[in-house]
Amino acid sequence: MDLPHQTLPARLGGRIEAAEALTHNEGNAATGGIWRVRGPGGSAILKVARPPAAAPAGSPAWQTSDEPTHWNFWHREVSAYTTGFAARVYADAGIAAPELLDVAHRPDGAVELWLADARGAPGMSWPVARLARFARQLGVAQARWVDGVPDLPWLSRRWLSQYLAEGPGRRAWTDGDEHWDHPVAAVWPAAVRDQLRRLRAERLTVLAAAREAPRTLCHLDVWPTNLIEDGATTVLLDWSFTGEGGIGEDVANLIVDSVADGLMDAALLPDIAAAVTEGYLAGLHDGGWNGPPDQVRRAIAACGAAKYSWFAPLALARVVRDGTFGHPQYGRDASATSALQRLQGLVTLLADWSRTILR
Repeated sequence: MDLPHQTLPARLGGRIEAAEALTHNEGNAATGGIWRVRGPGGSAILKVARPPAAAPAGSPAWQTSDEPTHWNFWHREVSAYTTGFAARVYADAGIAAPELLDVAHRPDGAVELWLADARGAPGMSWPVARLARFARQLGVAQARWVDGVPDLPWLSRRWLSQYLAEGPGRRAWTDGDEHWDHPVAAVWPAAVRDQLRRLRAERLTVLAAAREAPRTLCHLDVWPTNLIEDGATTVLLDWSFTGEGGIGEDVANLIVDSVADGLMDAALLPDIAAAVTEGYLAGLHDGGWNGPPDQVRRAIAACGAAKYSWFAPLALARVVRDGTFGHPQYGRDASATSALQRLQGLVTLLADWSRTILR
C-alpha cells in the first residue's frame, strides 16, 4: 500500500496492507490527513500534523500558526501526546486519549502521530444517557482543574476570543442583515430571528459574559465525532485546541455540535441539552467544585451563544446563496427548506441562550 510514512508502529506487523482515509475537517491546515492503517499485526491510526507553509493549505478560516498560544497552533496535539498530557489530564475521571504508538518527523517538517485504533461505539451513535454519562465524567475532570490550568507554553489561551476573530465564523460579520427577512428565513419564527439578529450585533457582550466563567482545563473540540466508547471509559480524540477555557464551554460545544451537522437526530436536542447539563453539574459536584449551579448554566449559555453567534447568519447566507447548508465533510441537507427546518430547534436554543445573557 503506497501511503507515505516515516515509521511504522510495531503493532502493524511490519508492513501496510490497507489504508482508509478517515473523515475530518479538510479545511483545517493543521491536519495533513488521517488514515486507518492495517497490517498483518493489526490496525492503527495515522494522523499528520502539518506546519504553516509559504503556500497556505486548507481554508482561509482555518490557518495555522507557529505561536504556541494561538487557537490553531499546529504542533499542540503533538505536544499533548508526546508529553503524556492527553493520556493523564482527565484519566482519573474515566476519560482517556488514544495510546500513542509512535511518532516521526517528516522531511517537510510535518509530524506523524501513530495512535491506537479505538474501535468502540462512536459518539454519534450514543443514546442521550451515554452523552450525559460522558458529561458527568467531564465535570469530574474539569472540577479538578478550576483555577489551576497547567502552566504549559503550548496550551491555548483565550481560545474562544481568537476563534471568533479569526475562525470560520468571521465571514458572517461581513454580511449584511438582508437575509433575516428573506422568504426562506420564515421557517424560523420571527421572534427567534430577531433575537439572533441581536446576538449577532451584541456578540462581544456575550463573549465578555463567557469570559467571566471560572477557568478550567478544556478540550475545546468536544463533539460526537471525537468520542468513542470503551466500556465505562470514554476515549476523547483530537487534542489540537486544548487549553484554558470556561466551565461549561466544552459542554456547550457538545450540545450544539451533536446536531449542527446532522450527525444526530435534531429532535433529540432538548433531551441532549437537559441531560448533558445535569450530568455535567453532577460531575462538577463529584469532582469537588461547589459553586452555584446557576453560574454553570449561565456559563454554558454564554459560551454556546458566543461561539455560535455566527452560525445562524452564516447558515442563512449559504442557504440563500447556495440553496443548501452543511459541512462538506460531514454531510449536507437535501434542500434549503429542509436545512432550515432541521436547524430550527438549534437556532432557537442559541436565541434562548443569548436572551439569558442579553437581558
